[in-house]
Amino acid sequence: MPKGIKIKFVSIALVAIIMTFITQSTLSYYTTVGKATNVVTSGNIRFMINERTDSGTEFPKEGVYIMPGDIVSKQVSITSDCSHPFYLRVKLVYGINSSELPYEDCFKLNIDENNWQLHDGWYYYKGIVNPFDSTPNVFSHVEIVGSKVDNSYIGKTLTLTVKADAVQSENNPVEGTDTYKALGWPREDGV
Repeated sequence: MPKGIKIKFVSIALVAIIMTFITQSTLSYYTTVGKATNVVTSGNIRFMINERTDSGTEFPKEGVYIMPGDIVSKQVSITSDCSHPFYLRVKLVYGINSSELPYEDCFKLNIDENNWQLHDGWYYYKGIVNPFDSTPNVFSHVEIVGSKVDNSYIGKTLTLTVKADAVQSENNPVEGTDTYKALGWPREDGV
């Protein structure tokens, strides 16, 4: 692994900033600012995307620095902020310098497959999110794949953005845990 490479995570968009030494006395520093909105509203359905650490504190908005190969505690869950139950899905979008990137290239996540089901690129919560309840974590740790993050990433920004959609569960029955079969999921093309 190249000496001196570090990565910074910021808010909902996990932003990785790679640092390297240009000379022994000069450090080249590349930064970016992430902005996140945590409350999402759709009709009468409202929820918040939570980001916490293992210790239960809010994930630092200014980010944390790690070395590639290290594992960062980042627990992502969703909390209902309304009086209606709903089905929920989450999409994890990976990128580099504003372009999408296959996550296997840089990130390794420990997805909770007992409570979340992958279907068509989305992780669907296998139950109903009841009023003012929280889901189990979608994932709780992020590992930067050291063998993939090399000198070619110097000065580039890696991101992991959490997107979420919800549809009402009232009068929208689903058999079993296949909540992706619920009616009303928004299309990704916005139509």
